[in-house]
Amino acid sequence: MSTDTPKKSNALIWGIIFVIGAIMLVWSMSTSRTGQVWVTPEQHAFTADADGKYSSTDSPTAGDIEWTTYSVVPDSELTQEVIGSGEASLSWSRTIGLWLAAMFTLFILSFLVGDNPAYKFAEAMVVGTSAGYVMVIGIWDVFVPNLLGKLAPGLVKAWVLPGMDASAGTQWLYIIPAILIIMLLFQLMPSGGWISRWPIAFFIGITAGYRMIGYVEADLVAQIKAAIVPLWITEGGSFAFWPTFNAFLLTIATLSAMIYFFFSIEHKGLVGKTARVGIWFLMITFGASFGYTVMGRIALLAARLEFLFGEWLHFIPSS
Repeated sequence: MSTDTPKKSNALIWGIIFVIGAIMLVWSMSTSRTGQVWVTPEQHAFTADADGKYSSTDSPTAGDIEWTTYSVVPDSELTQEVIGSGEASLSWSRTIGLWLAAMFTLFILSFLVGDNPAYKFAEAMVVGTSAGYVMVIGIWDVFVPNLLGKLAPGLVKAWVLPGMDASAGTQWLYIIPAILIIMLLFQLMPSGGWISRWPIAFFIGITAGYRMIGYVEADLVAQIKAAIVPLWITEGGSFAFWPTFNAFLLTIATLSAMIYFFFSIEHKGLVGKTARVGIWFLMITFGASFGYTVMGRIALLAARLEFLFGEWLHFIPSS
């Protein structure tokens, strides 16, 4: 009984908040253009000269390239006169997209109340859409130009990528990754799973070796270079106090933190005191890193709240 009481009170509080929010939404929609996106059209036209080069023109003729772009009208410029004159029109596609973005944002935030069907639906949509988007990008940006474009350049250029350079011809060396990809698909077959282990082992080995080089250069070597600094720094022929102080602080922090991880030496006496100083430096570093991470998450939350109260509800000026 005592366990259910906090949950019920929490759900009641959030329920009241959502009811108040719904009332504010209805009131805002009845008194303003909440959730509406108004746009102004802008015509573009390009004409070709005798050399086949295109340039912008204000008087397009038959055969010229023409298209229309739409710019969102800011709230400060959207007046009844602008709407009445026909300069601005309601964009239904952008309005529907705005409402979908707002609804999914609220669905995700509803997890604060507890796990619920709205949150599960939004989570499944995000995961499914992301997976489909990554798959399509991988096919058209990686698989088609880097594999099919190497094995059948003429066919790919004629059918899907007319701007691709096919002068190199067929590169038969790329038949090897094609075979590995086919072997990898055997993972979907219960009796052929052992065939897929060969390309998986190959990919993991290549990726591990490639990433190891990057990590060694970016983390290990770069950190060693950054730690090797002169302890006496001069600027313009005179002693520079703060750069020298920073160099001493960096050296002390690096050495004391390294000594803390020397577990083969008993941490007593001078070694123990130095290791304790290293712990302080490590804790300060971890705290700063955690604070930076939290600040980034708070910035993301602030951006979504700005979207809800600015672009959607128009309670605050939208950026």
